[in-house]
Order: sequence, then C-alpha cells, then structure tokens
Amino acid sequence: MKRRDLLTLAAAGGALAACDSGSQSVAAAPQPQQRFTWKMYTTWPKNFPGLGTGANYLAEAIGKASGGRLTIKVYGAGERVPALEVFDAVSSGAAEMGHGAAYYWKGKAPASSFFTGVPFGLTAQEMNGWLEFGGGNALWQELYAPFNLVPFAAGNTGTQMGGWFRKEIHSVADLKGLKLRMPGLGGEVMARAGATTVNIPGGELFTALESGAIDATDWVGPYNDLAFGLYKAAKHYYYPGWQETGATLEAIVNRDAWDVLPDDLKEIVRVCAAAADRRMLSEYAARNQSALETLVNEHGVKVHAYPEDLIAKLQEISDQLLEDMAAADSFTAKVYASYKAYRDSVVRSTAFAEKAYLNLRR
Repeated sequence: MKRRDLLTLAAAGGALAACDSGSQSVAAAPQPQQRFTWKMYTTWPKNFPGLGTGANYLAEAIGKASGGRLTIKVYGAGERVPALEVFDAVSSGAAEMGHGAAYYWKGKAPASSFFTGVPFGLTAQEMNGWLEFGGGNALWQELYAPFNLVPFAAGNTGTQMGGWFRKEIHSVADLKGLKLRMPGLGGEVMARAGATTVNIPGGELFTALESGAIDATDWVGPYNDLAFGLYKAAKHYYYPGWQETGATLEAIVNRDAWDVLPDDLKEIVRVCAAAADRRMLSEYAARNQSALETLVNEHGVKVHAYPEDLIAKLQEISDQLLEDMAAADSFTAKVYASYKAYRDSVVRSTAFAEKAYLNLRR
C-alpha cells in the first residue's frame, strides 16, 4: 500500500508540473555552454622567444582552462596588421585581443607609458605591487575605457639592458646627433639629451642597425637580443636598462567582446593573464645569463656600464620630463601622482630588503 501511495503522489506531482503555465516542461534540458573564438594580434614577430611565445602561452592557457569554450588564434606582427596598429585593431573590434606594450600608444594616450614603465622607475616586483595594490590597474582601465579596451598585465621582462651601440659612449656629448631606436619615455629622455630617436618595431631592428639607418638601439635583454642577432651589427652593449626597469607587457581586450563573456570566462582570462605575467618574468630570469655568456664568449660583445655622469644627467632629464607631462595633461598628472607616491614609499622598503641583500651578495 505504501508503495502504491508513493507512485500515485509522484504521478500527480508530474501532472501538476506539466500543466503549470502550459508552456514550461517538467525539467528543462541542460543548455549547451556558449563557445567563443577570438583573434589575438601581437606587436611581436611570430613565435619570437619570450615575447611572442608569451602571447602564445596566454592564448593556450585560456583555451585549456576554459575547456575549449574560449579559443584564441594568435597572429604575429604583420600577419594581419603592422605591429604598431594592434591598439587600433583591437579598439575597433577587428581583433578581440592584442598583446604588446602600453608605451607604444603614448601618442594616443600620453599616460600609457606609465603602464609599461618609466625611466628610473619601478622594478618588476614593485610594478606589480603598484598595479595590483597601489591603484595602478584602476587607472589603467580608466585610461583605456574611451578606446573601448580592457587592459591586463600579461608579461614582464624584468630590468632590461641599456642598448646596443655601434660606437662607445663616454659622455652626454656622444649622444648629440646619435640616431637611436628607443620607444616610450626613455626615447624622449634621450631626445632631450641630444639624440635623434625613432620608434621601429622589433622585427625591423637588425636591418636598421646593420644598414646604418640607426646608430644604436635598445631591445630587451640578452635572451632576446641574441635571438635577433644584434651582436652582428653592433658590439658595444650597455647596462643598466634605466629606460625600462621592469617593463610590463599588456593584453588588451575589446570591450564589446569582453562584455558578452560569462563571468567564469572573464575570471579565466584574468587568472591566465596573471600566470603569463609571472611565467615570462621567470623565463627571462632563467635565460638571460646564459645568453649573456654566449654574447661575450662566443661573439666578442663588449659589455659596458653607462658613465656615471651620463646616468646622472639622464635621471635629471627624466625627472623634468615627468613633471612636464603631468603639467600638460590632467589624466597624466593623476597617474603620475599615484605612481610617484607609490615609488617614493616602496623605494624605502626595497632599500632594506632586496637592495640591501643584493649589495652584500657575492
């Protein structure tokens, strides 16, 4: 009897559910999860070590973490658009995602350079601290919002080298008339010091240096510079990379594409960008030293420290440049105030930690 009563109640419940509103089924069938296919345009040569492969890693990580629900095809510089047109392509929606460096876009948004790095600025670790806990990310998002873009830190090269020169540099006077490739604010500092600066995509550097179209160039550091063969065109390699002390790379996402993603896929993009940031920094730390040894021992590269008086002059020029930028643009002033306050504070703690330790390490 108990079994029969249960069956009767179950049947009645099913009938009531079927009749309810006349349009709803008893149990809705599971809905298939929506899938998205994106294009990523990069400013780097296809599969270039560290930078290009970092973009590849980001795309692969997102695909795996999402179980294939968000797949991204990567295009190197020039495959779809020139390297320095990635920002516009993603802004317009021609591609859903881009990978590059914010300082390439300083002509569109003067404050953008702060989100790659400024001369004599933050190290990679300090930069991540400002972005994640010092208000940097919120300012970056605000800066890019008018361009229909959402930015993420998605790579870091660490402190770079100072650059390749066809002749030795002994003083500020040696910069006069020097044709130099150096992007971002570092290039503006060099221009104020007397150099003639140009912004050339990475894939064109070797040809420009070898042909004499430029006299000097910075790129990244030993790992990437060896891969480009820059030692064949210039033998004088300067340090430190005062112009890029902890260069952050960016992933940018078209806002319209971002807004239609479900929340879990948005979180996957955020987490994978952070993983790509950490992974790239680790790769450069692991590979730069062996590459430097190869450059010196096998290719006869001469490594020089910048003259102290030159560095002092460049720092003086850099400080004035930042002040001038802040005076010329209200949003730049807002970013500069945040960056400077954080830098002034973190310099003190770094002095008692990493700097103190590195000074005594043998």
